[in-house]
Amino acid sequence: MLHPAWDRRVMPAQNGALGGVNSMKRTILMACAAMALALGGATMGAPSKALAQGAPGKVYVLAGHVLVDPASGKVEENKTLVVAGGKVVEVRDGLNGGSDGETVDLRDSFVLPGLIDTHVHILGQNGPSGRLDAVTRTNSREAIDGAMYALRTLRAGFTTVADVGDDNEAVFALRDGINAGEVPGPRILSSGHIITPHGGHADVHSYRPDIMEVLENPAACSGADECRKMVRKQIQAGADLIKITATGGVLDDSATGVDQQFTDDEMKAIVDTAHSLGRIVKAHAHGTVGINAALRAGVDSIEHGTYLDDESIKLFKAHHAYLVPTLLAGHTVALEAAKPDTWMTPNVRAKAAQVGPNMVGMLHRAHAGGLRIAFGTDSGVSHHGDNAQEFGLMVEAGLSPMEAIQAATTTAAEQLRLSSVAGALTPGHSADLVAVKGDPTKDVKLLEHVGFVMKGGVVYKR
Repeated sequence: MLHPAWDRRVMPAQNGALGGVNSMKRTILMACAAMALALGGATMGAPSKALAQGAPGKVYVLAGHVLVDPASGKVEENKTLVVAGGKVVEVRDGLNGGSDGETVDLRDSFVLPGLIDTHVHILGQNGPSGRLDAVTRTNSREAIDGAMYALRTLRAGFTTVADVGDDNEAVFALRDGINAGEVPGPRILSSGHIITPHGGHADVHSYRPDIMEVLENPAACSGADECRKMVRKQIQAGADLIKITATGGVLDDSATGVDQQFTDDEMKAIVDTAHSLGRIVKAHAHGTVGINAALRAGVDSIEHGTYLDDESIKLFKAHHAYLVPTLLAGHTVALEAAKPDTWMTPNVRAKAAQVGPNMVGMLHRAHAGGLRIAFGTDSGVSHHGDNAQEFGLMVEAGLSPMEAIQAATTTAAEQLRLSSVAGALTPGHSADLVAVKGDPTKDVKLLEHVGFVMKGGVVYKR
C-alpha cells in the first residue's frame, strides 16, 4: 500500500555504488549513536560490533510467565532462560540466576519471543509531504530516517521485520549495519525495490512527464523476459526476498483500480525465477482476479488480500501460501480518507475509502477458511512503532489473542524462513524476547505497551 514516491530510486551514490553505501553507513552509525545515547538504557550506548555477538557472558532471564514456544499455545510459569552468545542455550525450571552473568528479573512479567512484522517500509512514513519528499529527500536522508524508525520499531517489541519496498542503496545499507551489530534496530530482511509493471502501483504517477522519467521505478518491467531480468537484478543487488505488485494499490495517484496489473505469464516468470534462486515472493494484491492469478503463479504470500473470495481460499491452501492482512494500513487510510481536510488526492481518497473498511471482514473470512496468517502491518502507511495495534484488529476479525501472537511469532518466522532463528525461545533460537505486565493471551492489546526488549541477548528497553 506504500506510496510509490517513497521508493525513490533516483539518487546515485556520489562516489560510486560502493563508496555511496560506505558513506551512508558511516552517517547512519553516527546518527544511531546519538539516538542511542539520547534514549539511554543499560545497554543503549554507542553501537558496536559487540552487539552482533550478543551481550558478553551469560544472561539469566527470570520469567514469571513465559511463552517459550508459541506454536504449543502453552504458557509456562517460573522459568529461567539462560542466554549466551546472543542465543537461548537453556530453559530451566525455577527462578535462579547465576554468579557468572547478569540476571534480568522479569518474574512479575509475561515473557514471549520478540515479535515479527512481515510487511513494513522502514525508510518512510505516510503524510502530506510525500509527493514533495520524492523530489527533495536524498537516499542518505532516507537511510537516517530509516535508522530512526528502525530503533522505534525495535523498542516497540519487534525484533525482526521484512522491509518490502524501499530504495535499494539506503535500505540495504541500513539492513547490513543492523545485522552486523553496528546500528540498533530489528533484524531486517529486505526486497529493496518493488518489482512492478510499468505504470503499476509501485511506479510513479501524476508528476510532469520529465519528472516521472527521473522518478520511474528501475525495477519496473513489461513482458516475461524483462521481468525475469528484474528478479535477477534485485537478487544481484542483495535482495533477501522479492516483492511484486500483482494488483493496483491505494496510495498511488492513479484511477486504475485495485485489480490485476501484471499478466499471468509475467507473474509466473517472476515466481519461477525467484524460486530458482532461493527467494520467496510476496505479492501486494487487493482485487480478487489479481489475488487468484498471483496464487496460481505460485507466490508465497498475498499482502493485503482485501477482496479474496472462496476460490482464493482454495488456491491459498492448494499452493500453501500465507496471508499477510495488514489491517492497520486499511484502518489508517480509511481514517485519513474520512477527514474533510485530508492530504489525500481525489484518486487516493476514493480508493482508501473503498478498500480500507473491507479489510477486517476479509480477515474474518480468511480465518474462518483456515488460512495461514502471518502478522504484517504495512507500517510506513501507519506510524512506525505503532505496529502492535494490528493485534487488536486481528482479534476484532475473529482471531483469538493466542492466534494473533502465533501469527507474529511462529507463523511469521515460518513465512520468512526464519523458524530456526526467531519466533520461539527454545534452545538454539536467537535471544529475542519481550515482556509486558499482564497476560496478552487474554488481552492482546497489552502488546502495545511492551516494557522490556532484548534482541540477540542485548537489552534495548527495560
